[in-house]
Amino acid sequence: MQAKATEEECCDPPILEVNNLSVIRSGKIVLKDVDLTVHKGEFIGLVGPNGSGKSTLLLSILGVLKPHTGSISIYGNVPNPRNFFGRIGWVSQAASYLPQQVKLSVRELVMLGTINSENLFSWFVSGRKERVSEAIKMVGLEDVENMDVSRLSGGQRQRAVIARALVTEAEFLLLDEPLVGMDRDARNSLLKLLDQLCHNSGKTILMVSHDLTAIRQTAHRMIFLEEKIRFDGPTSLFPDLETLADLRGITPAHDSPVQIQEIPWAEEVSE
Repeated sequence: MQAKATEEECCDPPILEVNNLSVIRSGKIVLKDVDLTVHKGEFIGLVGPNGSGKSTLLLSILGVLKPHTGSISIYGNVPNPRNFFGRIGWVSQAASYLPQQVKLSVRELVMLGTINSENLFSWFVSGRKERVSEAIKMVGLEDVENMDVSRLSGGQRQRAVIARALVTEAEFLLLDEPLVGMDRDARNSLLKLLDQLCHNSGKTILMVSHDLTAIRQTAHRMIFLEEKIRFDGPTSLFPDLETLADLRGITPAHDSPVQIQEIPWAEEVSE
């Protein structure tokens, strides 16, 4: 169940094209016949149950995992991590969980995002400090930029690792479960930031999340993945639970519809 690309999107070459992709891990098919196109400026939420292949898809896009069948083209090239510096920002599930013995300020952590094989031994690169300051400002951490990362809240640490990705001036952000461990306020703040990065800074975001409600309130487009892509389209058209169950091939366990009993205190709550 996939929506057609708009006429405007068709005019620009896509950032990412995935064609007939299948991936095998530990002898098991994790992804099968996946087709996906991503255009500049999209904010895409990638959802699905545990083990559905979401992280596998991101790792395949990055070139860490190799296709069993099919192909991936990103910025017109075959995925290769060495060619992505400065264009692709990758934030893994464990990115914000730094060992307690590692002592880094927010600024130092973000500064690490500017290092590559060409400037590894030179910290005095023109414009580096300004880029770090701008990335910290974009994620709203100016007030804590000199604080040890271990002292930050979970939401602040997520912002810090996103700043580390942004300082590379990445155009395409791949985020794997960035909302895990966040309280409601931190989650809402981060989602607002990501939306602003798309609208105001021209970033493209592909974000994996189990938080279906948060994704539906934020992403422009949603993809439901469970081995195959079961739905791909505008967030407003994302199927209801019954339709989603049909797409997944889940059949009712009861012979007749389950009757939902009236909650005795419902009237009191509504008054």
